[in-house]
Amino acid sequence: MLHALALNRGSLRLSQLVRPQLRYLQKSSIRQFPKVAGSLKEELLRWVSQGFRKSHIRSFRLAGLGISLCALPGLRRYDCKSVHVTNRRAEHIKRERLNEEEPALALSDLWGLMKPYLGWFILACASAILTALLNVEIPIRLGELINAIAGIIRDQGAGHPIDIAVVQPAATRLISLYFAQAVLTFCYISFLSVMGERMAADLRVKLFDRLLSLDMAFYDAQKTGELSSRLNLDVHEFKSSFKMSVSQGLKTAAQVAGCFISLLRLSPQMTAITMGCIPVVILVGTLCGTLLRSLSRRAQAQQAVASAVADEAFGNIRTVRAFAMEKEESGLYKKEVQKAAVMQEQLGMGIGVFQAGTNLFLNGVILGVLYGGSQLLSTGDMSPGELMSFLVTAQMIQKSLSQLSVVMGTALKGWTAAARVFQFANIVPLIRNDDGVCIPHHAFVPVITFENIGFSYPTRPGHAVFENMNLEIPAGKVVALCGPSGEGKSTIAALLERFYEPTSGRVTVGGKDVKDLNLEWLRSRVIGLISQEPVLFHTSILENIRYGKPGATDEEVREAAKLANADDFVMKFPQGYNTVVGERGAQLSGGQKQRVAIARALLKSPPILILDEATSALDVESEKLVREALERAMGGRTVLVIAHRLSTIQNADIICVVKNGGIAEQGNHRELLRKKGLYYQLVQAQAAND
Repeated sequence: MLHALALNRGSLRLSQLVRPQLRYLQKSSIRQFPKVAGSLKEELLRWVSQGFRKSHIRSFRLAGLGISLCALPGLRRYDCKSVHVTNRRAEHIKRERLNEEEPALALSDLWGLMKPYLGWFILACASAILTALLNVEIPIRLGELINAIAGIIRDQGAGHPIDIAVVQPAATRLISLYFAQAVLTFCYISFLSVMGERMAADLRVKLFDRLLSLDMAFYDAQKTGELSSRLNLDVHEFKSSFKMSVSQGLKTAAQVAGCFISLLRLSPQMTAITMGCIPVVILVGTLCGTLLRSLSRRAQAQQAVASAVADEAFGNIRTVRAFAMEKEESGLYKKEVQKAAVMQEQLGMGIGVFQAGTNLFLNGVILGVLYGGSQLLSTGDMSPGELMSFLVTAQMIQKSLSQLSVVMGTALKGWTAAARVFQFANIVPLIRNDDGVCIPHHAFVPVITFENIGFSYPTRPGHAVFENMNLEIPAGKVVALCGPSGEGKSTIAALLERFYEPTSGRVTVGGKDVKDLNLEWLRSRVIGLISQEPVLFHTSILENIRYGKPGATDEEVREAAKLANADDFVMKFPQGYNTVVGERGAQLSGGQKQRVAIARALLKSPPILILDEATSALDVESEKLVREALERAMGGRTVLVIAHRLSTIQNADIICVVKNGGIAEQGNHRELLRKKGLYYQLVQAQAAND
């Protein structure tokens, strides 16, 4: 009666709760289901928390609590889904992840990483195997000690004199094994730690070097957060997994093999029964491994999505603050983190189910050993010490096999992480920086030509930026590029720096195709770039300027700063040139950062100077100082100016209007005004706006 009453009350509450929700659900979108799930979860928790006097009703409620707790992860999955999704940024990131090909780790990559530390690996393996063999020997010596003690007890019961010295040899051997086991455990853990840390350092350096050498097209398609994740999180995951998998895997394998031999020595009949479980564990482990590997990859991909959301929020913090979007960004990040947590929970549950099932099965085997051993003991086929040794050894096998689930889960995570690292580390750059020739300084003429250039960005192959574009920049002249936004002005500078390869045609510098020139020489000695948004590093002003010429003296740095109109404001700082500018130069104003960037470019005295809208983001006073510095810097150099404000390029020797995939007009300021073409229209439009 009480069971029925409890069921009726619970059913009535649930039906009262669900019925109006279902009626509402029929009239609205199915996406309201998360609300129903959340309400059901709250009702289940409230329902099972009520107390009853009768113990069997309390047990029934506790069973309900267990069922509801098992259902919570599923309900939580729905809670993570937002009903009103206003921001699809995470969905776009996730779609890119799903479209990515799953990386695979080649054994040759792993061997190449391990080869320099093969000696450490052999020492670690030897120590781990010896430790495992000692673990196998300890139960046998323990059985000898128990037999000796049992003999003393029998002698005492028979009234014979007791000789405690008979225990000493067995006890001494056992203590010696314990000390040797401790020393070898220290050795293999230390050797693996040294090897793992050095491998991780090598892998990080290899990945970092390769990332620095990759083409700009690669960076156009990747996010900074993803690169940072692979360089830090994935390498750390691989290192930790490698150390644990090798140490525990070797110990497990050696202990199972050694224990099998010991069991055969003790009782071949019982060994056949005990060892019959190993193929079952291996088969189930192989099947579970496929599923867990998939879950691991999904969980890591979702973590990368959450990291990308956070990186974008931090990288655009001013925009987030300006639009008061802190709560939206926090909600979006929370949603993605919760999804990652749910996937990690699923992975943990999968490993837990396998480990629990393995332990249950193997504990059943131990019970079987107890039963069989007691039968053999009663018939005199086994001594008490042999039975104890058999039990301890069988339990060691049980622990070793149950540890396989943990090792397998860890190894899968490490394997996936290593595959993600080597996916980028093995990319071969299409444009190499260290190949090609260098033109001697006395023979170099800074003339630039673009011949029949066709180009499309690798991320937008269907959109042609240029088609048969031709342009010549004479030596020592100032050539300005102008035109509507999005027509490819900055792309011309990128092709000159060889950040990208043209799909057709060629770019020449000093009469040679840039494909034949050494890019390190071209970018470090020949071309100086000053962009619209100067990027400074989190170090001193001195080091930021010296970045243009690492071997420059302090005097050379200051001379470059004077040319850039930067020396005056720098010397006003209490620490002068040792003033740290903060991340991305946050401690300096826009004009100050631009003048530091100009000094950095002038320090290497480049014969070719690129000014990519260098004054467009400055106030009037700062623009005046920067323009004075730029006019001083342009003297005697070949200069390519990219400008949006046409008033800044009126004195250029040649003005080129970029339009419709080519050079639409070309001439000086007066010539182009007389033509009353596209340049004239741009000047009139800007004058009207001003």
